[in-house]
Amino acid sequence: MADIFDVVADSTRRDILAVLLEREGVPHSGGEISVSEIVTALGASQPTVSKHLKVLRESGLVVVREEGQHRYYKLDRTPLETLEDWLIPFVSSDAAADAATLAGAEFGDETALNHEQRAFASAIGKAFAETAHQVTAVVAPKKRR
Repeated sequence: MADIFDVVADSTRRDILAVLLEREGVPHSGGEISVSEIVTALGASQPTVSKHLKVLRESGLVVVREEGQHRYYKLDRTPLETLEDWLIPFVSSDAAADAATLAGAEFGDETALNHEQRAFASAIGKAFAETAHQVTAVVAPKKRR
């Protein structure tokens, strides 16, 4: 799980993912986009884009199709869906209750549980809400100027 966080931590890779996400909405594209189109969309150099595409490919976030000397990339949501499955329990409305239950089991004192549980659940909820927001930002399309 940590690898995916490392991969999406880089802003250029997040920008590439956003370009790939936008491409999914283009009719008759099959969600694919060439490296040169990504370079143009980002205004980055071809070596920089290729370097980041390699990291995205190795992490399973993109797939590549070779056609002659051209490479066409497409977003693969599977790793992001795995990440989403992992995050959901922390950001759902039931997460605070689950965290409170865990806290109660650890503290073992019914009279002290309410305050301790609320503090524990709040801290967990805040941390994971921020993480969910950052991950959502990765897959949300950015407006191009």
